[in-house]
Amino acid sequence: MAAVATFHLLRWRNNAAMINALAFDRLRYRRSAELLFVRVLGTGKGSSTAPGSEWGRTALFCLWQTESAADAFITAQQHRAGLRESWHVKLRGAGGHGAWRGVHVPRILQRDQSDSSGDADTPLAIITRADVRLRAWRTFSAAARVVDRELHASDGLVAVVAVGEAPILRLGTFSVWRNHDAMRNFATRRPDHGAVVQRTRAENWYGEEMFARFVPYWSTGTWDGRDPLRAT
Repeated sequence: MAAVATFHLLRWRNNAAMINALAFDRLRYRRSAELLFVRVLGTGKGSSTAPGSEWGRTALFCLWQTESAADAFITAQQHRAGLRESWHVKLRGAGGHGAWRGVHVPRILQRDQSDSSGDADTPLAIITRADVRLRAWRTFSAAARVVDRELHASDGLVAVVAVGEAPILRLGTFSVWRNHDAMRNFATRRPDHGAVVQRTRAENWYGEEMFARFVPYWSTGTWDGRDPLRAT
């Protein structure tokens, strides 16, 4: 049985609770039963994917050996003290490439042969992340703002949040799309995005990167007052 991925977006009642989560969540969960991988993340401002930080909100990305372990973790997260809002989603791997701090997430989430990520009515979730080289940071930051404008003008984008293991250099995004075609149209037909992707290769901006596709098949809670999967 393939591993199960989960993503959690947590909004806190105050900054003290947020700081506690960022400082100690990795220690809290590293010995959780059947947990294969966890990343504790800060988030960007609102829905912007350009570099920046939003106080009062954190995120978690996890890989689990079994669905029952993922369910138990979600239940525990829903009842955490200090939360104002939370959204939780279970994800089935649907391909991709690259690694996250040496862990090949798309490879662990072996593609299910029954996956329907190419279907017109199937929502798709995407995680992109990269370790940006220090010498490329200024160029990357400027390019990210251009791509962010193009991203938000794309038909079929349902929700997006920037995430990061640090305020700079180790950044990524989590996005939900109406379907595979909507995501592909942005990835392949938006000129600014295409030009930036070419530059990342030609100028070797990243020390490590990952692009992973997922089929979100269950969710609970709200993200800015709604469940984005109910809107697809």
